[in-house]
Amino acid sequence: MPLPRDYYDTLGVDRQSTELEIKAAYRKLALKFHPDRNPGDREAEERFKEVSSAYAVLSDGDQRARYDRFGPVEGAAAPFGAAADIASATEFFDAIFGDLFGLGRRRGTAGRDLRYSLELDFEEAALGCEKTINFERAEDCPDCRGSGAEGGAAGLSRCDRCGGEGVIRKKVGFLSSRRECLACGGTGEVPRVRCKTCEGAGLVDRQRQYRIRIPPASTGGTNQRVPKEGSPGRRGGPAGDLHIITRVRPHSIYSREGDVLAIEVPVSFVEASLGAEVDVPVLDGAVRMRIPAGTQSGSVFRLRGKGFPLATGAPRGDAHVRVVVETPVTVPAEAARLLETVGALLPDETLPRRRAFQEACARATGRRDEDDAGEGGGGAGDGEDVRARSGGPGRGRREAG
Repeated sequence: MPLPRDYYDTLGVDRQSTELEIKAAYRKLALKFHPDRNPGDREAEERFKEVSSAYAVLSDGDQRARYDRFGPVEGAAAPFGAAADIASATEFFDAIFGDLFGLGRRRGTAGRDLRYSLELDFEEAALGCEKTINFERAEDCPDCRGSGAEGGAAGLSRCDRCGGEGVIRKKVGFLSSRRECLACGGTGEVPRVRCKTCEGAGLVDRQRQYRIRIPPASTGGTNQRVPKEGSPGRRGGPAGDLHIITRVRPHSIYSREGDVLAIEVPVSFVEASLGAEVDVPVLDGAVRMRIPAGTQSGSVFRLRGKGFPLATGAPRGDAHVRVVVETPVTVPAEAARLLETVGALLPDETLPRRRAFQEACARATGRRDEDDAGEGGGGAGDGEDVRARSGGPGRGRREAG
């Protein structure tokens, strides 16, 4: 494929030209070769696409720097090359200059996008499911076929305000501007008699059903876009899209930690101390799990293949079971006496973490006593105060007295 002409030569500017100079050159040439001023002229269309391609590159700082350094790259398609539709270059021109020169054409209006929030249970989002949603969507009126007039398109007449052009033009000097006609909404036609069903709007609200598939391991906040399921376009414009936003309801025992299913299992002090077998609910059933004796609160056990489905046909992920030792909120009198007896019979060796904590507290208290004794000068009175604060014999006597 031959390389495109030098973009600077195409616009008739040099490489040191400023952005304003490049824009002015493009505007002059684009007006000269614009399709609206040269209807049916294929050569003018090609020149219009060439100058639009050149400006699309030179108006972008990064693309211009790359072009200045490497020049046109062989095999790279120009922004508005031969394969591009002339409408693309025309829309590019209109996006920059708008209707300042009165060259815009009446276009169809795209339909509005619709948004639907879908709430899912945790299990539904984790395992995947299919849901049927019901929503209200504007559709073309069946009686007037979207025209807004009795009898359909045959009931339309030319708009007197804009003369059927759909726009109101205004010229000031050599410049002209235009705005959409408010009387006909830019269509150039108005109904002789308004449709009674839609009251001339051409649209009616209808209930619509759509079946959507939720993939496994979905998370809250995901957006599924369904093309062309939004509101219909006007004047031949495309329909909008439907955006389905998923919301996952929180679960009492399940949570998600990355790709891992986290399950919190409460057990009693007795079960954690002596060991037990508990039923752990998973996404699609229950698993019997053995809790060994001496299990501490916060211990995590792994269940292989009981987590989220990772992909179609792939093995499932893992589930992590976190054991939480639950303390009774109320204790009957008889149980309280038994617990006191058990507590007295348990030696310190059975509570290694508590013993390590007490030893750390003792070391910290000893260092504080030494600091206080040094600051007090070592007097007898000061020594009694230190013992009282540190929990020594002096403190016991003070509390008893």
